[in-house]
Amino acid sequence: MENCATSLFSILHFQFSILNSMTAYFQITEEPLDPAPLVALVQSPDMGAVVTFAGVVRNNFGGRATAYLEYEAFEPMATNVLQQLAAEARTQWGTGAIAIHHRIGRLAIGDTAVLIVVAAPHRHEAFEAAEQIMDRIKQMAPIWKKEIWADGASEWVGDEVERKAKLEAGEEPVIS
Repeated sequence: MENCATSLFSILHFQFSILNSMTAYFQITEEPLDPAPLVALVQSPDMGAVVTFAGVVRNNFGGRATAYLEYEAFEPMATNVLQQLAAEARTQWGTGAIAIHHRIGRLAIGDTAVLIVVAAPHRHEAFEAAEQIMDRIKQMAPIWKKEIWADGASEWVGDEVERKAKLEAGEEPVIS
């Protein structure tokens, strides 16, 4: 019986290793995002925290109804930028492994647009690194978001900080 259990464990460990080797740390994809493989990818016995951030398509911005979002990216450069942002966060916060996946294409309300998974010795560093990475993605990554409103109008979204400041100041967004 023990040999069966040992053999089964060996088979499962081998399959898990193959799954991990097939999961990229940094990816731009049209496929739906699943956090479980990324959590498995970054986990390590010396890391006491794994933080998962999921950016999800919401149904409004500034009180205006959103129908859906479209994302585009310059994929080779975007993947390199994601790697660079993870390296910066690892250096600043002393984290372990970091994985970042971002969707492109048409995303419905409730779809996950971005996943950031950070392993760190302690939760504070993992949370800070995840927040920093999300802020920097919006600043640096060649990934563009188009918001399609429920009334059929659309808007390419630039700097989120600037966008929120304009909204709070009562300025109207540029609609196409």
